[in-house]
Amino acid sequence: MSAATVTACIGLGSNLDDPLLQVKRAVDALAAHEAIRVTACSSLYASAPMGPQDQPDYINAVAVVETPLPALSLLDALQAQEAAQARRRGRRWGPRTLDLDLLLYGDDTIRTARLQVPHPGLHLRAFVLYPLAELDPGRRVPGLGRVQELLAACSDDGVRRLCDHENEWNGAS
Repeated sequence: MSAATVTACIGLGSNLDDPLLQVKRAVDALAAHEAIRVTACSSLYASAPMGPQDQPDYINAVAVVETPLPALSLLDALQAQEAAQARRRGRRWGPRTLDLDLLLYGDDTIRTARLQVPHPGLHLRAFVLYPLAELDPGRRVPGLGRVQELLAACSDDGVRRLCDHENEWNGAS
C-alpha cells in the first residue's frame, strides 16, 4: 500500500448458502485484493433480519481495511465481490448470499446517487454497531458521534455474538 491510503470500515452480512462461509470468503477476497489490506475483523454476530421476517437470521461482521482506492472504486470492488458470491438483488432487505456495505471511508461524508457515507442508518443498526464497537469504540462517525455513544443509544435488537474472529471463525470453511 502506498502512503496515501484511507481507512475504511466494511459491513459484511449473509443469511443464505452457509452464511458463516459466505462472510469468511468475502473477508478472504478483500484480503486478496491488490488494493485492499484488511487490518482488523470483528467477531461474528447473529441478528434477526431487518426487513421481511420470512427469512433466516443474518450473520454479520465488520472489517477494517486500508486502501488507496477512491470511495466509488472501493464500492465497485465490494459490489464485484457480492456478484462473485452470487448476490442477486431482489426485494428490499430480502435474503442474500452476501451484503457488503461501505460504512465509513476515513472521516469523509459522501452523498452521491450511488454512495452515502457514513452508511445511512448505521447509527440505528445494532448488527453494525456491535462489531464496529468491538473494533473501535471511540471512532467518530462523521455527523453522528462516537461509536460507543451510538451503540449505547441503540436497541440491541437481539444481536448475539457468535464467535471470535481470531480464535474461532477464521478456521471455518
